[in-house]
Amino acid sequence: MTNYDNTNRGQIWPNDKMRDDKQDPEFTGTLNVEGVEYWVSGWKRKPDANPKAPSLSFSIKAKDSQRAPNPGPQNAPDFDNSLPF
Repeated sequence: MTNYDNTNRGQIWPNDKMRDDKQDPEFTGTLNVEGVEYWVSGWKRKPDANPKAPSLSFSIKAKDSQRAPNPGPQNAPDFDNSLPF
């Protein structure tokens, strides 16, 4: 069996667990961006929407276990705060 590199790739599938037509996405799936995994949700354009609206819109959320590191004070560069004047 061949292993595939799915970096920077994703897929969506029809949401078979949809309960609320107004809130739940019509499609769900996953996306890999630079090695970080994300959940993907998608909605089709409604029949009464503006014809120039996108035919499919997405929402992307990082999977909790692989969220990108949050740059905080512990990761900040060490600057010399002395002023030369």
